[in-house]
Amino acid sequence: MPPPGTTAIPGTTATPAPSLPYTPDYPIRTERLELRPLRADDFEAVYAYQRLPEVCRYLYWGPYEEEESRAAIATKATRTTLRETGDILNLAVVLHETGRLIGDVTFVLTSTEHRQGGIGYVFHPEHSGHGYATEAGRALLQLGFDDLQLHRIQAELDGRNTASARLLERLGMRREGHLRENEFLDGEWADEVIYAMLAREWRALRVDGE
Repeated sequence: MPPPGTTAIPGTTATPAPSLPYTPDYPIRTERLELRPLRADDFEAVYAYQRLPEVCRYLYWGPYEEEESRAAIATKATRTTLRETGDILNLAVVLHETGRLIGDVTFVLTSTEHRQGGIGYVFHPEHSGHGYATEAGRALLQLGFDDLQLHRIQAELDGRNTASARLLERLGMRREGHLRENEFLDGEWADEVIYAMLAREWRALRVDGE
């Protein structure tokens, strides 16, 4: 049997399971961004994009009315620590230079046993084209692979959301699956596309980038 705190995977040596509870050392800093827990006083900045139909077009929620947005932010503000499978981190994305909140990102611990995670992101469209979502997404992958020692991280998106697909490809994630008309959204059937990355692929990208 593997020693305590490790997970045995057929055909491999035992590796450490995620060390929980896990709270990132906030704020998570990148070259241009800070990722930190959401707060109630983020409402104006978050509602500015949660109310936009073009932002919510390929998502499962919205556009939000004011009270819906306040309730969503209140819930997300509590998601700062991972304790068990299914737990979520919801983090504001803030520009270093101005302190302006430009979007928020999600990290899901989908399985501790199988060392799996998931990522998601929503940004105000006026900040598109600057690589901010890619930079924030890379920080989430680093959190999952380097800090939590996960084996696989996945992202799902509406098959029509080509901009999001390009973002995931810039991160180095692979297109693994295309599920035909498996979701009924906004009165029509939609495809779902799955992207993923393995820990060894992440390590290879890090080596190539050095």
